[in-house]
Amino acid sequence: MTEFERELVQSFNAFFEKNNVRGIAHRLKQHRFTPQFLDVLVDSLNPDYYMGIECKSISVEKGANALYFTQHFTVDKKGSHQIDRISDFLRRSGRNGFLAVELRMGAGCARKAHIIPWDDLYSRFHDESSLKYTVEEIQTYPPIERKSGHYLIEPVKWRAGKRIIE
Repeated sequence: MTEFERELVQSFNAFFEKNNVRGIAHRLKQHRFTPQFLDVLVDSLNPDYYMGIECKSISVEKGANALYFTQHFTVDKKGSHQIDRISDFLRRSGRNGFLAVELRMGAGCARKAHIIPWDDLYSRFHDESSLKYTVEEIQTYPPIERKSGHYLIEPVKWRAGKRIIE
């Protein structure tokens, strides 16, 4: 589990406890030869908090300028792309889906994270003219704000997926 995933799980669980919401976020243990559907699963009777989150992290400091569908996602032995596999899982389970992208800016700079609604990602992936999300495009999606060492949990805002276009 990456630090980003761990912090996201801890933030959800702290949010549930603080707000007396019945729910739990967890990370399934990944095994070497067993596929994992998503990085973070959130379970709750409240439909706003019944979700699956795939986490990706890119190092802007080291020159990454985009999140690529070929480089940052996997294809299994049967030729099925990770985005299609996750989309199928989300559809079957009824979960709201999101892609959380952490932008690592380098030493002395705070990491930033943004959330992309899964439907946007799925449409973009299947648009033949788009092979990636640039860092600038990622930053147009809602940020996952931080406060007191935790990410702020705002799925209603995330689901709206309001891109910030200047």
